[in-house]
This record gives sequence, C-alpha cells and structure tokens, in this order.
Amino acid sequence: MDETVRVRLLADRDWDAVVALERDTYSGLGLSEDRAALQSRAAASPDTCFVVDVGPRTAGYVLALPYPPHRYPDLARTEDAEPPARPSGSSGPTSGSGGWGNLHLHDIVVAPGLRRRGLARHLLHHLTGTARARGDERISLVAVGGTEGFWTARGFVAQPGVVPAGAYGGGAVYMSKPVQAPPSPSPPATPLREVS
Repeated sequence: MDETVRVRLLADRDWDAVVALERDTYSGLGLSEDRAALQSRAAASPDTCFVVDVGPRTAGYVLALPYPPHRYPDLARTEDAEPPARPSGSSGPTSGSGGWGNLHLHDIVVAPGLRRRGLARHLLHHLTGTARARGDERISLVAVGGTEGFWTARGFVAQPGVVPAGAYGGGAVYMSKPVQAPPSPSPPATPLREVS
C-alpha cells in the first residue's frame, strides 16, 4: 500500500472530502460551516489552502486567508470577493497579505484515523513556509474545542478578549505567532590559531 505523504494546493476535486472532514470534526462542537462558506474562504486565497494526501487518500486540509490582525471570519457568512478593507494610513506588507501582514489559519483538520502521525505539523510547516514566502509577519487562528494547549506548544500566544463569548463555541481564544525566518546555516568554523 502506498503511504506517501504529499501536501498540495486544494483543488476542485477535493471539496467532497474537505466538507466531510470539516463536518466530522466540527459538527459536534456546533461549528460546522456549509460548503459555500468553506469554498468562499478558499476562493479568497487559493494559494494558501492545501490538502495532505496519504497515498491516494485525502487525509486532511488547511484553509488560510489574509485577514486583519485581531479579526477572524464570521462562521455564519461567506467571504466577500474582496478581503476586509485595510485601515487607511496603515503600513506593513502589501504583497499577497491583504496589506496586514497576517495570514489567518481558519481550519486545519486531519482525518480521525490518521491523527497523531504528524500530518497537522506537516500542514502547519507548509503553511508557515507559504506565509514566509508571501511576506506575512504573523499567522493567527481561533483555537476551539480545547485546543489552546496544542497551539501554545507550536508557538502561538493567546490574546484573550478578541473572540466574544460564544462566537466560536465555549472557550474559543484568538492566538497568533510571528512568522520567523528559517534558521540560517551556521557559518563554517574558523580554525583557531595560537598567537604568541
């Protein structure tokens, strides 16, 4: 059996699998979105939405889109064709980031039978590289269903008070982390010479 793991851009043929994974993950929390809402988030930024395949199976996905810091998508609405307006007079990255320098990780889901295999880490690593290449300074998310500890362990910092009570279910918390440059290779060691 082919167990090759591959991250690739989300394609039209993936939507049945994505909708099923999202429903299975979020419906018990009362947070499941309809297909149109999910597709609108991907349409807002198709270059930041990916699936992970394990062999021939779609094992998970990530939907991310440029969003202003301290804001997040409304689960009851689809995304507009145009992202939220950038505040006038604001500065920061403009290439591909909506001008905010923030990439919002809206959903990351791995199929229940394939969890604890590093697939979410694989997706997050791929997304972080994409954010870095786009010039984003931060990645944000709303931790739901008791996942704050998972995200904290991956460098995200809680910013309490951003998400109103009940907006994303009980205990939801807005979190973000900086997009750090990849570690630079260490320069070759210079041999020490004794000087007398």
